[in-house]
Amino acid sequence: MNRSLLLKLLSAALVFGAWEIAGRIPISYAFPTFLEAMSSLAQMAFDGTLLRAYAETLKPLVLGVAISAVLGIGFGLWIGLSARSEWVFSPIFIVMQAAPLAALIPLLVMAYGIGLTSKVFVVCIMAMPVIVLNTAGAVRNTPASLKEMGQSFLASDRQVLLKIVIPAASPVIFSGLRLGVSAGFIGAILAELKITPTGVGDIISYSRSIADYPSMYAAIFSIILLAVVFLNLLEKLENYLFEGNNRGYVSD
Repeated sequence: MNRSLLLKLLSAALVFGAWEIAGRIPISYAFPTFLEAMSSLAQMAFDGTLLRAYAETLKPLVLGVAISAVLGIGFGLWIGLSARSEWVFSPIFIVMQAAPLAALIPLLVMAYGIGLTSKVFVVCIMAMPVIVLNTAGAVRNTPASLKEMGQSFLASDRQVLLKIVIPAASPVIFSGLRLGVSAGFIGAILAELKITPTGVGDIISYSRSIADYPSMYAAIFSIILLAVVFLNLLEKLENYLFEGNNRGYVSD
């Protein structure tokens, strides 16, 4: 067993053990034990409740994250390569990142209704700014010596971008993608809680209303678990695409 996996398992054991102890004390009547929550999670998985919920939750999440990744990296490259674009567009994404999303949701509902479009917008507003700003910063801080070396070998601007700038900036770009995906998960659940109670957000809201706290915590745990899986897949994709540029992670 490698060191990275061992540390991850140890971390999980500490968190889940602390959760079980806190539930048994209990720190609150509304705080179930880890085993109670996992029992509810297993029940919802076997009776199909969780599958039906994720069929709804994943629609805006996948669409929003995909749009944010494609447009975010595109805008980030544009802003990072052009000082004029940075001056015009960078403040917009900084404001989007700092804006309180809960205050914007009523405006989105007024403009686009309570359907899929509004939820996708919420995910994009959460995920895109961090992807854009990280990508722009990574491109802007690419060592000039690398670009000059490429130009000295008569590389075109396109070749410099694809073979020098993007590989050199890839660690920070993928860091932005990981943060963007995490923010997208938050946006998807927030949209279901604030716009229309569907999917996993509906399980959370309904379980809270009937004081079924094990099911509520199980639904929250499931979305965290899915986010962790997504982030690990993204890390593996980065290692596959830019193997020679892999700088490792704290857990390695």
